[in-house]
Amino acid sequence: MNSRLAGLLALGLCIWSAQAADKAFHLKEGDRVVFYGDSITDQRLYTTFTETYAVTRFPKMNVTFVHSGWGGDRVSGGGGGKIETRLERDVFAYKPTVMTIMLGMNDASYRPFDQGIFATYTNGYTKIIESAKSAFPNLRITVIQPSPFDDVTRPPNFEGGYNAVLLRYGQFVKELAEQKNLTFADLNTGVVEATKKADAVDHENAVKLNQDRVHPGPGGQLLMAAELLKAWNAPALVSHVEINASTKKANGQRTTVTMTDGDGVLNWTQMDEALPMHVDLKDPVVALAIKSSDFMEALNQQTLKITDLPAGNYSLSIGNESVGEFTAEALAKGINLAALNTPMTAQAAQVHRYTLQHNEIHFHRWRNVQLKVSSDLPTLEPALKALDALEEDIVKLQRRTAQPNKREYKLQKAEQNI
Repeated sequence: MNSRLAGLLALGLCIWSAQAADKAFHLKEGDRVVFYGDSITDQRLYTTFTETYAVTRFPKMNVTFVHSGWGGDRVSGGGGGKIETRLERDVFAYKPTVMTIMLGMNDASYRPFDQGIFATYTNGYTKIIESAKSAFPNLRITVIQPSPFDDVTRPPNFEGGYNAVLLRYGQFVKELAEQKNLTFADLNTGVVEATKKADAVDHENAVKLNQDRVHPGPGGQLLMAAELLKAWNAPALVSHVEINASTKKANGQRTTVTMTDGDGVLNWTQMDEALPMHVDLKDPVVALAIKSSDFMEALNQQTLKITDLPAGNYSLSIGNESVGEFTAEALAKGINLAALNTPMTAQAAQVHRYTLQHNEIHFHRWRNVQLKVSSDLPTLEPALKALDALEEDIVKLQRRTAQPNKREYKLQKAEQNI
């Protein structure tokens, strides 16, 4: 087993055990979430990762998600219209109960800090909050510190660098959250820290976390999603199972475990309450992001611990699929199934494909039909309704696929050494 995978499999002293019992997850039954922002939100990456996490971790919870970013936007609006138009059409129309706002990358104008530009930002941002609260007094708003401009893997363009400017904008966002009792999410600091760690070990792929320095790719945006989810008190635990090989006694958390008869050293069925978060570890940039952060420990723990096994190597299979080979020592310490290719991670990947699919339908319905086709055409409204119905069907598939299945596990002696 290579060192990267071994690190991902480590339990990290089960960080989830203290966190999970601490605070409730920010989203709740019946919520309608609208993600609002500029081109970084318009990429529909950190937002779709966040959606897939919620759908797979809480498969019984009914929450809807709308992704309303627009490239080039500032607090005054942009290519999609003035801020009043953007809010009415792209946020308020969906009657949100939860709204996230990430603006600032364009507002700060890619130059050294300027007090006049900053004042425009602070005044405009405050007005967005006031407008949203006026329209929906109970709206739960999460304000997001702007994600970083990459001054880590390449030298700054001017003294101090542009990300230092964004940090000043982020400090205002944090103070505004405190003043107005909003949720605050820092999508800058943790991402920068992970980028520094990544750059120290693999500069070539670290650059690809944020290739153009502004718009992070999937690896960078997965780190961003992690910071938003942490701000929302997202639990790390998918499921946790402990089995004593001598007594064949099992216990679990967020799962039902039943020991069964079979030809393995141990056989059992497991019905988890959730799926792991989809993470594409075959992508070297995503894998580097995971290695350089606490993503798996903080958000993706599907743990299996088997004690009192005789020394040796063991093969684990789930259903008809081989998952891997492990030493008795590794199993006694515990392994994280979320970091392996399992039927559950494959199922979660399919959920994410449906997440992307329904969001693509919504995007084209919004940007290419609703905003571009003449409203005089009598077929426009039926077309919009048909696209809405198609998206709803994909969401139903997404939710159906997110429901966990009972799985059969078998542990047996490995034929060869690892």
